[in-house]
Amino acid sequence: MAEQTSSSIVVDAPAADVMAVIADFAAYPAWAKGVTTADVKASYDEADPAARGRAEQVYFALDVPPIKDEYTLSYIWDGDRQVTWTLVQGKMLRSLDGAYVLDETSPGRTEVTYRLALDVSIPLIGMLKRKGEKILIDTALKGLKKRVESGA
Repeated sequence: MAEQTSSSIVVDAPAADVMAVIADFAAYPAWAKGVTTADVKASYDEADPAARGRAEQVYFALDVPPIKDEYTLSYIWDGDRQVTWTLVQGKMLRSLDGAYVLDETSPGRTEVTYRLALDVSIPLIGMLKRKGEKILIDTALKGLKKRVESGA
């Protein structure tokens, strides 16, 4: 991913629990700020050891000013260690590449790194684009941590 923004947070939970929340797209509107819809359109075969029936394509509706968009992402899972995604189609977004990378630093503690690179159809200077990515990442990481640690 070129010109990506990255940030990390430590979650007091095993990596498998963190990844279970990441993979539960139906619950995103409850904890992922700005996500109004997250609808799984296609899933991997249950027999696939790396993906275990997880989502392959997900449709999202997002409303985080100044970005309001509807888009579909394609996911690649690496067990409970990493998930990457790329934009299939969007209205305002031209590209959206990201990843959650999980590192269980000790039993019951996981460092979650979120990497993101996006491009929108409206002109934005690089500094504003990176700032937007940073806000999205930090908000997502805090929401993820709260969701996982609350056991919801």
